[in-house]
Amino acid sequence: MIEIIGILVLGYLLGSIPFALLVGKWGHGMDIRQHGSGNLGTTNTFRVLGKKAGIIVLIGDFGKGAVASLVPILMGADIHPLFAGLAAVIGHIYPIFAKFKGGKAVATSGGMLLVTSPVLFIFLLVSFLTTLRLSRMVSLSSIVAASVGIVVSITIGVLTNDWIVPTFFTVLALFVIFKHRENIQRIRQGTESKIPLFAKKPSE
Repeated sequence: MIEIIGILVLGYLLGSIPFALLVGKWGHGMDIRQHGSGNLGTTNTFRVLGKKAGIIVLIGDFGKGAVASLVPILMGADIHPLFAGLAAVIGHIYPIFAKFKGGKAVATSGGMLLVTSPVLFIFLLVSFLTTLRLSRMVSLSSIVAASVGIVVSITIGVLTNDWIVPTFFTVLALFVIFKHRENIQRIRQGTESKIPLFAKKPSE
């Protein structure tokens, strides 16, 4: 029991590492929470600090979910790696190192799913990148990927009769969509920002 609690706490602490805040302050002398959407995530980093910083934050946020999920596997602990990954997702959304105000956990969730359900991860990645290519809106891409993921995860559950990942992913996906409710409103109004994937960092 102590081991399981330790793994969950470690997962949460890993998830709480605010890479967007660190990259902004150390690399650009800027508190990213005071710019753009104020979100501590990959999208706002791309928008405010440019492609290089955005990629660094993407790797960091993705890596937290993957590493947290790998810990129980490497330790041979009696806990599904999904739970450790979810602890990292919660840490990203409510980070103790950033006054409990984090990001929307799309990248961190992706890292968790790469370890816990590679097939589901591939479907999510394809749907995310396809939507991003067509719309250049990370918010819309995240919403579409979450929606596609719900269908795919339920299908996987039916085929394998293993409902741990489908159940928790569906809850997580619905929460991710809920966290994007303001983005949904802006998409409807045609005012949602498009990510400058190929743009240079804007002058400060």
